[in-house]
Amino acid sequence: MLSEERYSAIIDFLNKRKAVTVTELAELLDTSESTIRRDLNALGEMGKLNKVHGGATAIESRINSVDEDFESKALKNIEEKKAIARYAASLVNDSDVVFIDAGTTTQTLIDYLDTKIKAVFVTNGIVHAKKLIQKGLKAYIIGGQLKLSTQAVIGAEAINSLGKYNFTKCFLGANGVSADSGFTTPDLEEALVKKEAANRSYMSYVLADHSKFKLVSAITFLELSRACVITDKLTDNKFRELTVVKEVSI
Repeated sequence: MLSEERYSAIIDFLNKRKAVTVTELAELLDTSESTIRRDLNALGEMGKLNKVHGGATAIESRINSVDEDFESKALKNIEEKKAIARYAASLVNDSDVVFIDAGTTTQTLIDYLDTKIKAVFVTNGIVHAKKLIQKGLKAYIIGGQLKLSTQAVIGAEAINSLGKYNFTKCFLGANGVSADSGFTTPDLEEALVKKEAANRSYMSYVLADHSKFKLVSAITFLELSRACVITDKLTDNKFRELTVVKEVSI
């Protein structure tokens, strides 16, 4: 088998398994372990995989600049979002000043808030603000540019609006959660709003279902260590070494 054929077979196997040992590849490709080690070194230098002791792991997903619209995202992983939102809502106390980020999981959080809670809520989500006041909760929406696709308030004015607040907690959405790239989102201006909210919060939470892990979007808005992740299922325990992760049952 030519080296190029082995390279292709190794990458295909990694894409399916995410991690593989030298011994497994040697048996699969019917070649020596020393040859496999050379192949892994070469592929690692090309940036095709992560070379680790005794084998290799898959590179995390390519950078994704696509920003899905609000309605499309709302139809995905509904039960997972409900479980995450229910737990997040239980963290809110009467004395809190809370920032709720625009997004579908953060919107679901509002459904589980007690209508009698005395907390103050600030949001950049258009739908979020409406739901908060419909529940009779004390709510503010920041000023700025309106973004139709995600129904969020963004831009320089939004950053300035956040400057007057000091939050006890913030609940943020993310398009990707990566060990290398942190919490990411496709839009620079939305990323800046998320970052400013976290900077002004005593505690920061990112609400992300299992499908968001090991995905990378164009813009990093926060390092993993800067926020607690609330998720339905953690598929890779290495994230526990990088930040606090709370798994909730559906």
